[in-house]
Amino acid sequence: MDSVKTVEEIMSVLNMQEEILQFTHFTNEDALELGNYILQEAHKKDIHVVISIRRSNGAVVYQAMMDGTVPDNLYWVERKYNTVIREEVSSLSWFMRLKKTEKTMADKFMDENVYACAGGAFPIRLEEGGVIGAIIVSGMNHVQDHDFLVRCLSQYLHTDEIPRIRKSDVN
Repeated sequence: MDSVKTVEEIMSVLNMQEEILQFTHFTNEDALELGNYILQEAHKKDIHVVISIRRSNGAVVYQAMMDGTVPDNLYWVERKYNTVIREEVSSLSWFMRLKKTEKTMADKFMDENVYACAGGAFPIRLEEGGVIGAIIVSGMNHVQDHDFLVRCLSQYLHTDEIPRIRKSDVN
């Protein structure tokens, strides 16, 4: 069994993921293609999630709510999205930053009804243009949401052997 990673080790992996998983361009058609790819992967793995892809301006350019999900998953999607757009990092990265600094969302003036301190949302970052949106998954444990999303992005972007964070890595 793998040992639990330190906060620093996890943050290093998260930083690598965000550095590697960037887009050269991202259109609404790309969102449709990526969203459908994630949906197919969820079906293959019998994972029941909500998938949402949103622009920084709030426009929902893709959304699917699979059987087995509940309206609360949509609430998590909204809050995870808000976290990524505000902080411009994955929501799991934000979770780990707060853990490392022993701060709370309230310490950072983040209303828990608006923001989520949980994994499962990843920034859509252009190589030459910064964060333009977020891809969000909700339906499993938040670390599993993040890992599933990273695996799908890695395959979609044809990146080799991206380092991963698993549920067992986070205590």
